[in-house]
Amino acid sequence: MKKRLLIAIPLISAVMFSGCATILSGTTQKISVSSTPSKMEVELGNTKVVTPSIITVDRGEDLILKSANCSEQKIVAKKINPVFFVNILSGGAFGSTTDYSSGAMWKYDENIKLECNK
Repeated sequence: MKKRLLIAIPLISAVMFSGCATILSGTTQKISVSSTPSKMEVELGNTKVVTPSIITVDRGEDLILKSANCSEQKIVAKKINPVFFVNILSGGAFGSTTDYSSGAMWKYDENIKLECNK
C-alpha cells in the first residue's frame, strides 16, 4: 500500500500542477509576417526580419509590428488560448496558474500584415 501511495502522489501532483496549455501548445508560437510592400525590414518584439517571414515569439509578450520605413505600426493582439480552459473544466486550478505564469494561456493570430502606404 505504501508503495502505491509513493507512486500515486507524484502522478497526481504532476497532473494537478501542470498546465494543459503549457503542455499542449507550448510557450512559443510561430507567426507569419508579411507587409505591403513586400521585402521590407520589420521588427516584431526583439526580432528583425525581411518580409515575408516566419517569426517564433514567446507567448504572453505584448507585441508591436513596426518598420523604420513605415509610419504605421500594428499591435498584435493576444487572445486566450482555448486549451487553457481544459484546466478549468478538469478542476486543475493550479495548472491554470502554470499556464498564466509561462505565458501559454495566450495565443496570437497566425498571420499578421503591416500595411504601409507611401
